[in-house]
Amino acid sequence: MKALKYLLFLILILAIGFSIYIAVQPNSFEVERSRTIKAPAAVIYNNVIDFKNWEAWSSWVEKDPETVITLNDSTFGVGGSYSWVDSHGNGRMKTISTNPNQTIEQELQFGDFDPSKVTWKFEPTDEGTNVTWKMSSDNIPFLFKAGAIFEGGFDNMIGPDYERSLEKLDSIVVASMMKYSIKVDGIANHGGGYYIYNTTSCKMDDLKNQMTEMLPKISNYAKKNRIAMAGAPFVNYHKWDEENNAVIFSCCIPTTMQVITTENDILTGQLEPFKAVRTTLKGDYENLKEAWDETFKYIENYQLVPTETGPMLEVYLTNPESKPNPADWITEIYVAIKE
Repeated sequence: MKALKYLLFLILILAIGFSIYIAVQPNSFEVERSRTIKAPAAVIYNNVIDFKNWEAWSSWVEKDPETVITLNDSTFGVGGSYSWVDSHGNGRMKTISTNPNQTIEQELQFGDFDPSKVTWKFEPTDEGTNVTWKMSSDNIPFLFKAGAIFEGGFDNMIGPDYERSLEKLDSIVVASMMKYSIKVDGIANHGGGYYIYNTTSCKMDDLKNQMTEMLPKISNYAKKNRIAMAGAPFVNYHKWDEENNAVIFSCCIPTTMQVITTENDILTGQLEPFKAVRTTLKGDYENLKEAWDETFKYIENYQLVPTETGPMLEVYLTNPESKPNPADWITEIYVAIKE
């Protein structure tokens, strides 16, 4: 009996000592992880800023699939929030402030404990976007300190989950940008119209670089001279010679009327109304070759005859600046056919 009392006393001393050890641990912590994702900052930001997307890449849900998530009326942007109940208890997350496509500040709260601060940074790089996710607190509850000690510190307790979540976010964002669809709409009537344009010839390998320079130039000319645009910019392919690796094309801006230009390399043209096979691509421009192939396959299957002088148009209906995800880009192809 006496030995039992000594044992209980020893256990009490150890418990008190351990409690004191926990209590004197730092009252603050900071855990940070980064990952470079091959995607525009805006695409990643648009995923993170809406809590309805979080379940798909949350490592905590992956480890505890019985987690019950409740989405509040607003999940997007400042004031957006969600809550959950899992095997460890309940929690909630709320977005406090944002600088679109650059930073997000959030508040994370477990139970009735004081909230922790969560921040995101999205920094463009040559490889894509460097995403930094950080959690910090200046008032750590006693129980959290104890848990961190058993886990080897807050970095070991939280860091691996941040790493796994960023890994999953990476794969989901990249996969979302690769989605595309091609639909050959069939025969359509193009209304034609006036346009301003610049023209060049180049090797097919250099086509993308040339277009990247020429389209902004013709667009800026229209804006500078307050020329009213009558539709989306387009490219007119005059010659496509794969055998000789050569292409001749014009970058064009449709106008509401005939324009007399003041620069030698920017000219005025007019398309007469024509009948064409139209194809719609929704997705990245990298899929345009397949869209063109599907168009000519349709023409061959239905024994249609393209006109020798064209036009063959690629019309860019979506502005990538307003729709950063390539999966949302819409491009129409028109191949003129004989009546």
